[in-house]
Amino acid sequence: MIVRNWMKRDPITVTGDILVSEAKRLLAENQLHALPVVDGNGRLCGLVTRANLLRLGHFVMRSQSPDEFNFFANRLRVRDVMVRNPAIVDADDSMEDCLRKGRELGVAQFPVVEKGKVVGIISANEIFDLAAHCVGAWERRNGLTLAPLKMGPGVLGKIADVVEAAGAALQAIYPVGRQNRDEPNAEKSVILRFHAADPAVIAAALEAAGFTVSESGRLQPQGAAV
Repeated sequence: MIVRNWMKRDPITVTGDILVSEAKRLLAENQLHALPVVDGNGRLCGLVTRANLLRLGHFVMRSQSPDEFNFFANRLRVRDVMVRNPAIVDADDSMEDCLRKGRELGVAQFPVVEKGKVVGIISANEIFDLAAHCVGAWERRNGLTLAPLKMGPGVLGKIADVVEAAGAALQAIYPVGRQNRDEPNAEKSVILRFHAADPAVIAAALEAAGFTVSESGRLQPQGAAV
């Protein structure tokens, strides 16, 4: 999965000359987390975030100074408050690298660049869509979660064999656990997504094969009748 396929394309951008009050309006009206700041050639020169503007606005309100409020509303420019040289990702970077970079830097949104120009943005909204896609949130599937077990060669293959032998059409299988580079075979929970008439039959087959089912149920897509 690469960033290009998950980013928000052609994001709203601003120049450093616009008022902070206007940037705040754009963020609120379009439900955005950040606005890339670009020069006249579309090249990134900064990033203004909703969180930073909210903190700045709260400071001005607490000061109760008419002069500071007037300056904030009518004179303060984006170039004065933007994050300069923000962390970025390339459109051809992998989503795995993007997520890893976000965690390491503590960054919640990245401008996406290609040949130096802003072509998209990755924020919490796009990460939510990616997570929903991975767990099949928009599809009618059955779901099972196995209690943590030791990962090793053949473990996932055995789980897949049991599920399919029990009559399910396996759609996704992935282990979930904290990253541990020193112990690649550490215990992890295993999440399964599949189509089956009765998930209880699949759960029973897994239990009979020696696995412990910690969660089981039918997943309803958004808006589906229960």
